[in-house]
Amino acid sequence: MKYLRFPVMLATVLAVAAQFFAMTGAVAQEAPHVKFATSAGDFVVELYPDKAPKTVANFLQYVKDKHYDGTLFHRVIDNFMVQGGGYDVKYRQKPTRPPVVLEANNGLKNDQGTIAMARTSDPNSATSQFFINVTDNAKLNAPSPDGFGYTVFGKVISGSETIQKIKTTATGAGGPFTSDAPKTPILINSATLEKKS
Repeated sequence: MKYLRFPVMLATVLAVAAQFFAMTGAVAQEAPHVKFATSAGDFVVELYPDKAPKTVANFLQYVKDKHYDGTLFHRVIDNFMVQGGGYDVKYRQKPTRPPVVLEANNGLKNDQGTIAMARTSDPNSATSQFFINVTDNAKLNAPSPDGFGYTVFGKVISGSETIQKIKTTATGAGGPFTSDAPKTPILINSATLEKKS
C-alpha cells in the first residue's frame, strides 16, 4: 500500500495547485503573435496580455476586425519610431472604437523593437494607431514625457529587417502631414493572429 500513497498524494497536490491557480488567475497567459504582411516585407510581434491586458485585447480586436488591412505606415522618423494603423491608402482616417485606458506603468520600456500605442495629449486616447520604437526611447517611458508615458504591449520577434527598411525610407509631405510621410507608400496588406502549432 505504501507504494500507492505517493501517486495519490501527488495527484492530490496537483489538483489543489490547479484549483489555486484557477482561483487566483496565476496561470501564465500565452503570448499571442501577430504577423504583419507589408509592402516592405513581413514582421511578427509578440504581445504581452499579462502586462497590458486592456491594450492587447483592444489591439487584437482591431486585428480580428481586419482594421489594419490596407492601412499605411503614415509617420516614419529614423532614430525614433515608425507609426501606422490609422489611415488608408488615400490618407483617410479609419473609424475606430472607443479609446483604451493607458497602461504605461506596466514595467515595459519603450526600447528598440517594442510596439506601443500612439495617443494624443490625453493619456487615455489610444485607439488603433501603434508605433514601433526603432531605438531606445526612454523619454517615452512613464511618467515621461508628460507625466503619463506611452503603453508598450509587445515586441518585434522576427522581421526586424523589415522595420529597418521602413525606418530608412525617404519621407516628406503626404496627405494631411507636412513631413515624415513615406514618399513611397508603405502599406500594411494584412495583420493576422498566428496559430500556435
